[in-house]
Amino acid sequence: MLNTTLKKDAIRKLENEIADYEFAGKETTTEAIKLHETRNNSVVVIDSIEQYVNSLANTPKEFEKELEEIKVNLSSFKVLSEIEYDEKTMLKIAGGGTAAGVAAGVATAAFAPTAAMAIATTFGTASTGAAISGLSGVAATNAALAWLGGGALTIGGSGMAGGSALLALAGPIGWTIGAATLITGGIFASKKNKEAAIKADSERIKITAEKKKLQAITREIIELDGATKRLANELYMMFHQFTRGAQDITSYTSFTSDQKNKLLAIVNNAHSLSALFMKAIG
Repeated sequence: MLNTTLKKDAIRKLENEIADYEFAGKETTTEAIKLHETRNNSVVVIDSIEQYVNSLANTPKEFEKELEEIKVNLSSFKVLSEIEYDEKTMLKIAGGGTAAGVAAGVATAAFAPTAAMAIATTFGTASTGAAISGLSGVAATNAALAWLGGGALTIGGSGMAGGSALLALAGPIGWTIGAATLITGGIFASKKNKEAAIKADSERIKITAEKKKLQAITREIIELDGATKRLANELYMMFHQFTRGAQDITSYTSFTSDQKNKLLAIVNNAHSLSALFMKAIG
């Protein structure tokens, strides 16, 4: 009787932990989407500044260097954002018929394209880095997909942080068949009470550890989103005020000393904002 109670209690705790883990995953996804939207808005501001500087005659060489570094910092985000995260893409990321492919079915069902894109860019921009910046079009997309799936990038570097993140948030991470399946599949029912209780507790401990990782990651994303949003808003106001006071000027040499200093500050802040795209999460 005691062993039966232990088994039921262990399974109940496991079910509660699964629910908590899934909630933590949804929170991470929600915050990743917010970060992605903030970054999209930031790209608009940065691109406007880049276009403005490029339209000026006689700009100093240091601006070219800053703009090139900005381009590198934004390249991964832009490429990962342009991928169409449909069912076919998700299966490709998961590795098709491999063990990860099982999770792909969950991933496809769990993620809207916006969510998949947000997770990929949240965990992928810093990892792909400069390796993807020299590519464009199909080559860049294929390199990004290869990276998401764990393959090597075309010009060096490898990893699957983005792909792992997509699958991790879609279902159980690192479990042989998943705790939810252990429950619904009747595996606990086929075990003796004490053995089932031990197995349930073992799975619950794994899930608790993964849940805490997700919660820590969520806090990181929220902090990064706040920092990005603040800098983007400040930069937008600086740039808007500058262009309003420098209408009809088409050459850098025509600016006053004060205007040159303000434009330099704008370019430097645009670089700082782009650097936040390269901040690793997790």
